[in-house]
Amino acid sequence: MTTSAPRALGTTLPPVFPIGLGCMGMSEFYGASNDTESLATLAHALDLGVALFDTADTYGLGANEALLGRFIADGGPDRRARMVLATKFGIVRQAGQYERRIDNSPAYIRSACEASLKRLGVDEIDLYYCHRRDPAVPIEDVVGAMAALVRAGKVRALGLSEVSANTLRRAHAVHPIAALQTEYSLWSREPEDQLLPLCAKQDTAFVAYSPLGRAFLTGQLDPAALSTQDFRAHNPRFQGTAAAANAQLVERLSALAKSWGVTNAQLALAWLLIKQPHAIAIPGTRRIARLEENIGAARVTLSPEQMTQIEAVFAPAAVQGKRYPQAGWAGIETATQDR
Repeated sequence: MTTSAPRALGTTLPPVFPIGLGCMGMSEFYGASNDTESLATLAHALDLGVALFDTADTYGLGANEALLGRFIADGGPDRRARMVLATKFGIVRQAGQYERRIDNSPAYIRSACEASLKRLGVDEIDLYYCHRRDPAVPIEDVVGAMAALVRAGKVRALGLSEVSANTLRRAHAVHPIAALQTEYSLWSREPEDQLLPLCAKQDTAFVAYSPLGRAFLTGQLDPAALSTQDFRAHNPRFQGTAAAANAQLVERLSALAKSWGVTNAQLALAWLLIKQPHAIAIPGTRRIARLEENIGAARVTLSPEQMTQIEAVFAPAAVQGKRYPQAGWAGIETATQDR
């Protein structure tokens, strides 16, 4: 299998290009938005063969879904037919606040789906994720409510995000889980222990979000220059001594990328796609130039020796700082938090 070959996304969805597009930053968390620029990037992504477009009801408090709905409406049925549209439920926030609560109740799932369908302007969501997990609601009840949406023709396939291996097994026993979405990159390799092997075993696609470390791995980001409105400014990995230590790792990655004639982003994405043949990466961007750079990663080949060199730079113990501030851990399970 080459890294550019289509990858399976469960059994009821068509295979997709191994690099999708994360749309969150088009509407929130990474500074000011520009819908015109974002719409152009969405169109160019589709022209380049990108099929998986990832959003959620909490991104911009519905604004991101509405943006994708506008994009779909502008292109008509032909455009919609070329897309695999993924969205999520479960995170409830107030405008202007990062803090959140998690709602997995069956009634909320039904109402959230209807609201997403309306904002997206579609009759059916291709891939519907439980975005974050409420441990007070048994996962069997959560997936049962989601499966009812499949039977009703409102959803084609189900996904989970940031759950433990035990939760994934229990969920899959109720209804096939087409995709598990979790942060995974050179500086977030925890899924390698349990989740990635389990996904491969049960034919669940692994969808890696933040595969470029929220742009830190690109070597183009100065954490000190981030505005207070940028989520990353409050992320422990982007602060103080942790940021300085992580920057040293990126410098070493940059040296490898330069010597091999690729960019940091292409190297990080190529590493991921080669390392995990059943994974799909969804780097986010609002800019066409960055989109083209990311897509170019699917053409990069790396030898076993090069893979070893890359992993030696980003040994898990070398990465400093937690991947979320305290509020961001709501609804995230780990291997030691099976529920």
